[in-house]
Amino acid sequence: MNFENIIVSQQENTALITINRPTKLNALNKKTIEELHFAFKMLDENSSVKAIIVTGSGEKAFVAGADISEFANFNIEEGTELARKGQKILFDFVQNLGTPVIAAINGFALGGGLELAMAAHFRVASTNAKMGLPEVSLGVIPGYGGTQRLPQLVGKGKAMELIMTAGMISAEEAKNWGLVNYVVEQEELLPLCEKLASKIARNSSVAIAAAIKAINANYTNCVNGFAVEIEQFGLIFDTVDFKEGTTAFLEKRKPNFE
Repeated sequence: MNFENIIVSQQENTALITINRPTKLNALNKKTIEELHFAFKMLDENSSVKAIIVTGSGEKAFVAGADISEFANFNIEEGTELARKGQKILFDFVQNLGTPVIAAINGFALGGGLELAMAAHFRVASTNAKMGLPEVSLGVIPGYGGTQRLPQLVGKGKAMELIMTAGMISAEEAKNWGLVNYVVEQEELLPLCEKLASKIARNSSVAIAAAIKAINANYTNCVNGFAVEIEQFGLIFDTVDFKEGTTAFLEKRKPNFE
């Protein structure tokens, strides 16, 4: 499929989604969100894809926020639907995807951009990256999960500070806060993400999807994460990957996960 605002490529078992609106600093508009949903869904259904990297085009921005011009004149109902639909088709969708998603933050990740990065399963940043949720400076609040995921990642106090000051933090600060896993030079960003993706690809995709489901359960209201872990653990015993993994271990060889 031809996309207007994103570029999708695949090398071996790793797919790369590049948000490509450089003149808008890769800001998320309605069209881009819909294209991202379709791309993530398509790649998740492709059994040859073991990990997905999402990044922004150029060296200035991952995603510099949402396209404010699209909703500046919205009323209550329209604003509510904007957040509800966006969370459903992209941000919650990415978080719950069975295929691991790595956010390669190559510059500004602000507002909806940081919210997208936080929806990914983990994050790697370049040294020039800047992150923040500046929505209150525009008279609004984060609406794509930012008020929920940021405290989960960095703690309530730090999240309150970042949101209420509408400030930005550096890549190193983000690493110290636990918001990103690694900080590297720009030219090392994608190679490191690809290296991490290749490590993921060696393991059981079935088991990884189950682990994602169990981990996410701990952050879901009214869900017992331990119970979900027990359930997913049990279900794994009826899979080909479980039989291959345990057999390979007993035979002292590397597993061949199909």
